[in-house]
Amino acid sequence: MMGLYFDEIEPGRVDELGSYEFTREAVLKFARAYDPQAFHLSEEAAAKSHFGKLAASGWHTAAGWMRCYVETSMRLAGARPDPAESGPSPGFTQLKWIKPVHAGDTVSYRTTITGKREHAGKRDWGLVETYNEGHNQRGELVFSFNGKVLVRKR
Repeated sequence: MMGLYFDEIEPGRVDELGSYEFTREAVLKFARAYDPQAFHLSEEAAAKSHFGKLAASGWHTAAGWMRCYVETSMRLAGARPDPAESGPSPGFTQLKWIKPVHAGDTVSYRTTITGKREHAGKRDWGLVETYNEGHNQRGELVFSFNGKVLVRKR
C-alpha cells in the first residue's frame, strides 16, 4: 500500500493514482482480447445500443484503475529507503460501473483509506480498507469499489 507500513497508514489518507486515456485503439484491443461484445467492438453496433457510442468494457475501466494503482505504488515505494511489503487482497465489494466510459474519455483514479484493523490470523500483518473511484474528464464518477489489502507491520 504505497510502500507504507500498516502502523503508518491513517484512515482518511487520499492518494491520487493518475489517469488512463481510453483511446479508440485501446478500447478495441481490450475488447477483442477480453470482452468481445458488439458495443465494445464496433462503433456502428454501439450507436444502436444503450451506450450510444463505442464504450470501454467495465473490466477495462477496472484494469485502468489497477494500472494506475500499481504504477503509483511502485513510484512511492521506490522513493522510500525501506518500503513495506504489501500482501494479497482478500477481495473487494460494491464494484460499480456508474456511467459508461467511451472511447476518447480519460479517467482519473484515486484511493481513500477508510479503515484499518488488526489481522487475527497473522500478527505481522494488518488489513487496510479502501474506497476507490474513477472520474471522467467532466468530473463525473464513472467507477467505484471498496477494497481490502494486507499490509506488513513494522
